[in-house]
Amino acid sequence: MAQFSLPTFWNAVSLYAKRLLRFAAGVFGVIVLGILSPAQAHFLVLLPSTDVVDSPQQAELHFDIQFTHPMEQGPVMPMETPLQFFVAHGGQRQDLLKILQERRLEGQRAFSARYRLAQPGDHVFAIAPAPYWEGLEKKWIVHHTKVVVNFMGEEGEWAKPVGLPVEIQPLTRPYGMWTGNCFRGIVLHQGRPVPFADVEVEFWNVDKKVSPPNDAFVTQVVKTDGQGVFCYAIPRAGWWGFAALVDGPEKRPGPDGQPADVELGGVIWVRTVDMAETRSGQLPKSSE
Repeated sequence: MAQFSLPTFWNAVSLYAKRLLRFAAGVFGVIVLGILSPAQAHFLVLLPSTDVVDSPQQAELHFDIQFTHPMEQGPVMPMETPLQFFVAHGGQRQDLLKILQERRLEGQRAFSARYRLAQPGDHVFAIAPAPYWEGLEKKWIVHHTKVVVNFMGEEGEWAKPVGLPVEIQPLTRPYGMWTGNCFRGIVLHQGRPVPFADVEVEFWNVDKKVSPPNDAFVTQVVKTDGQGVFCYAIPRAGWWGFAALVDGPEKRPGPDGQPADVELGGVIWVRTVDMAETRSGQLPKSSE
């Protein structure tokens, strides 16, 4: 019969305890890193099937509408029915709420829409979303979002604001852009320029073709100058979202009834194309 050795027993206990402590420290470290890592940027996505239409035969637009993290392609966050969805053209607004189609992405509520262009010119599509509660940051997020589509080459309205509470007024034409172009805009809050506002920028990373080296590369950040103007040189072909962020003037009760901050955003989506990819009369697919 093997003899029981008290020192051997305690050595085994000590070794087990050390391993348990190392495991606990690792778990704790993961938790701490998760807490300390920067919050992901939220973007309301409003992507048409193209930004330039030069043929009546291609006049039907398809819209992808979701609330997510563009560079990381998820997770998708649930959307309530938008408060407004409209197109501004020729000095008029057309209500488009009736054409919204509900769908499911990753089990969450999102939307799509189809719209046929009829009149030449710039068309500004815009969404005013219902507030979204961000539990981790304990605040409401309301990102008013727009995108400009040109039909048949007639221009003139792409730089006009459409009256959103927070809005990016483009100084660079927001379509027909080459990769490397500098996109410039003015951040407006209630129609007035916002100096030194944060503007978050993310790439619509379809198929996750881009792998950022670390979190700092996921969301680019620029600030407006003293006149509310910003500039960003777009480094890659595809869709890019620009989200100008300001603090809401008033708090709003959270789910627990306590007053919570409101983040107001003005988002615009623009698309760039590589020169090497183009042929006369053809553009790459909008998803690229």
